[in-house]
Amino acid sequence: MSEITEAIMDAAERRIREAGYDGFSFRQIATDVGVKSASVHYHFPTKKMLVIAVARRYRERFLTVIEREHAAGSSVVDVWRNAFRRSLREDGRACLCGTLGITANGLAVGVAMEVRHFFEAGIEQMIANGLKREEAEHVLALLEGAMLTSIAMGDVILFDRATKSLEPMRARQCT
Repeated sequence: MSEITEAIMDAAERRIREAGYDGFSFRQIATDVGVKSASVHYHFPTKKMLVIAVARRYRERFLTVIEREHAAGSSVVDVWRNAFRRSLREDGRACLCGTLGITANGLAVGVAMEVRHFFEAGIEQMIANGLKREEAEHVLALLEGAMLTSIAMGDVILFDRATKSLEPMRARQCT
């Protein structure tokens, strides 16, 4: 992947995480990257293609980090919670697929499917690492909701309070 392609995807990811699918234009991405709008269209002819590529890359990177940290010995619940918390602490932005998922019914089919793949892959990853399906769904829903509430209220402590309820599941995994 070229440097320009990566830069376009990075800019799109930032903007999507801040304002959602409809919250950016190719012109804004071009300005962010320092290229002409035609350059963005050359690499990604449509917004749908750009967002699908960004969501796929986000899922792959996110799950790679999760797997690496879990392999280092942390419980799967801790790893997921820490990944969401780190995102809040570092840039105050929501999960890309959580942001897109809020408007999934209005997204182009390919984009909605890529968002769904993130959630399905996350749940399957947690199941593969010892959680029951219902627990994995609970963890992911709680993390996404806690992140959204924390951002809306401007207080990371809300995330910590909400996710404290995951402690029993985490403790059970560590025994």
